[in-house]
Amino acid sequence: MREAAAARGLDIEIRERPAARSLPEAAELLGILPSGIVKTLVVKRPSANSGAEGDYLFALVPGGRAISWPKLRALVGVNKLRLPEADLALAATGYERGTIVPIGSTTDWPVYADDTIVGQRIAMGAGSHGFSLFVDADDLIAAYGATVADISVPEEPRD
Repeated sequence: MREAAAARGLDIEIRERPAARSLPEAAELLGILPSGIVKTLVVKRPSANSGAEGDYLFALVPGGRAISWPKLRALVGVNKLRLPEADLALAATGYERGTIVPIGSTTDWPVYADDTIVGQRIAMGAGSHGFSLFVDADDLIAAYGATVADISVPEEPRD
């Protein structure tokens, strides 16, 4: 992870952290707002060739927000996107769900970042459970040539 970050000129901080049962609890443990925790979601897109497997992209979405599938489909220029099964996400990135981050992924999939993370220092998965990675969002966006756009909506409150 550190080598992959250094290769892209990224300054990262990795912190060990206890498990959390919720986004607010995780944010409190890290001393940040829930919106400062950014989920890296692996999204499967169809292949341009019918019958082929297709490929993936990373969507970076801040805590308290969810992917807007219509917005992301329009931006990517496809009419179908989906979250892959856990084993496919692992095969596509080398990381288990809950630890996924573009940095050090086994494949450099395209990155789409929600515009609300611009200008922030963010916490993300760090490649293994029990750790969080901190990085300046603008540096991450630049290092990966990420597409920045409005790709999220507020999450629905849970009962």
